[in-house]
Amino acid sequence: YTDVDGIYTTDPRITSKARKLDRIAFEEMLELASLGAKVLQTRSVELAMRYKVKLRVLSSFEDTDENSGTLVCDEEDIMESQVVSGVAYSRDEAKITLFTIEDRPGIAAAIFGPLADAGVNVDMIVQNISEKDYDEAHPGAVTDMTFSCPVNQVERARKAMENARSAGLIAYDDLAVDTEVAKVSVVGIGMRSHAGVAARMFKALADENINIKVIATSEIKISVLIDRKYMELAVQALHDAFELEKA
Repeated sequence: YTDVDGIYTTDPRITSKARKLDRIAFEEMLELASLGAKVLQTRSVELAMRYKVKLRVLSSFEDTDENSGTLVCDEEDIMESQVVSGVAYSRDEAKITLFTIEDRPGIAAAIFGPLADAGVNVDMIVQNISEKDYDEAHPGAVTDMTFSCPVNQVERARKAMENARSAGLIAYDDLAVDTEVAKVSVVGIGMRSHAGVAARMFKALADENINIKVIATSEIKISVLIDRKYMELAVQALHDAFELEKA
């Protein structure tokens, strides 16, 4: 029981077109919960999924019957799954880029090891194409590495990188921080069997002139990092693009 009457396709405060879902798969709920939807704690969904215990999310303020709320269940229990079930967002993201690092085996470990030790929760990672093809004759290839983390961990990340540089573990020319970004994600088990979800997502954002900074994908989700000022517009555009108001 909670203060809402179920799981919605997105935050109803952002778009009035948000629709309550009758059913959602455990995996989708896990993704939505970890990507910013605040309805259920991730741990409760993990346990329910492991032991195949169906969850029903209901409002504590309304009379309910067996059709109320949203059923969180196994994928097999969902007859007709939408390609995309929901759009999630996370407002307080930051993007950090290390410029001109060596492009060599072990460089990722040298960067992300110290970040992990410092308790920085790295989310999306993108590495630029090396400026020189790496071979024995040119060991001096360089690249840039970008990653995202929560805004409140930026200083911790900066310190970890400066310490790693002082200790000689890594070398970089510059560290740039952008704290004005947000993450917007589409989630759906239907993505496994449908092509073109990414293309549709990127077109919807392009039509609104929203630039994508970083992309991360998994089997059932696509997340993008964009300027925070476009976050609500992006959520609305994606909700419309995947016609989530339709049951």
